[in-house]
Amino acid sequence: MNKLKTLVVGCGNMGVSHARAYHQLSEFEIVGLVSRKPESREKLSKELGGLPTYDNFDTALRHSKPDVVSINTYPDTHADYVRKSLKAGAHVFVEKPLALTVEEAEELVALAKEKNRKMVVGYILRVHPSWTKFVEVARTLGKPLVMRMNLNQQSSGDKWYTHKQLMNSMSPIVDCGVHYVDIMCLMTQSIPISVSAIGANLSKEIDPKMYNYGQLQVRFKDGSVGWYEAGWGPMMSETAVFIKDVIGPKGAVSISDKPKDSSQDIEGHTKTGSLQLHYSELTKDGDFVKKDDFIKTEDEPDHDGLCLLEQKFLLNAIKNDDDLSSHLKDAINSLKIVLAADESVRTGKTIEL
Repeated sequence: MNKLKTLVVGCGNMGVSHARAYHQLSEFEIVGLVSRKPESREKLSKELGGLPTYDNFDTALRHSKPDVVSINTYPDTHADYVRKSLKAGAHVFVEKPLALTVEEAEELVALAKEKNRKMVVGYILRVHPSWTKFVEVARTLGKPLVMRMNLNQQSSGDKWYTHKQLMNSMSPIVDCGVHYVDIMCLMTQSIPISVSAIGANLSKEIDPKMYNYGQLQVRFKDGSVGWYEAGWGPMMSETAVFIKDVIGPKGAVSISDKPKDSSQDIEGHTKTGSLQLHYSELTKDGDFVKKDDFIKTEDEPDHDGLCLLEQKFLLNAIKNDDDLSSHLKDAINSLKIVLAADESVRTGKTIEL
């Protein structure tokens, strides 16, 4: 197999980590880095031994003629870049979300199928060994499940700037929520039936119609329920930064030990300390039959390591012609849930799916 000529679009946190992954894998050859900021693309180019750089996506796509395009830009550009990449005959890796509407996401999935190209959406928790174990254990707790998750980020400086840029197109519960709603769907293996949500704008620095705090509640056909909460900004509390907790009739499993990094740090999105497994079974005297188990997860990959696993997944899909229809169906499903949550915030109504 010839090296896969790869164009990396976006040189922020995600783009840098994915570029390092391609650089590490001999099957890929980076043929261009695209970024609006000269300093970010030049810095990354220098780190990786000197690579061609571009300030314009269309120019880069035309000149580099890539086999793979890796899209790591702000969400409002994703659909356009994915569409152009597929039409140019390239396989695509795109950071979540795939698009800003369900209809557009479905159109892109159909286009990938039509062009017979592989498309992977960056659901990083799916390749994370600790989160994979979390899902596996949650499935042993019986039904229905109660799933409680959040990721509040107290941000300042560059991180707050990035959050404000993201909020030009979507709220925190939409941007981050797709990860955790996807995990809920994997845990229940059931169909989501309704979503309700609340939100609040806590900053004069963002559009009055946008909200930087939100919480969604989702109901599943099997009776399972889940909530997800996310907030961004310098005003956010760090008291409840990282809750990942699942309860079922047979007990509960939680990601234990708050990340040691601050809530702004990119490692804080995925890092775990251990899984705490609690058993609900009681003796005749009403005492617990078993003590809680702690499943160690300290040896998990760092952020660059997780991005490497994502690119290995893409590579295998291309080499083995893997069927990614289930992966893409799940990506659309989680997008549908968080966009319904956004509609619920704006209308004040529960949205039936």
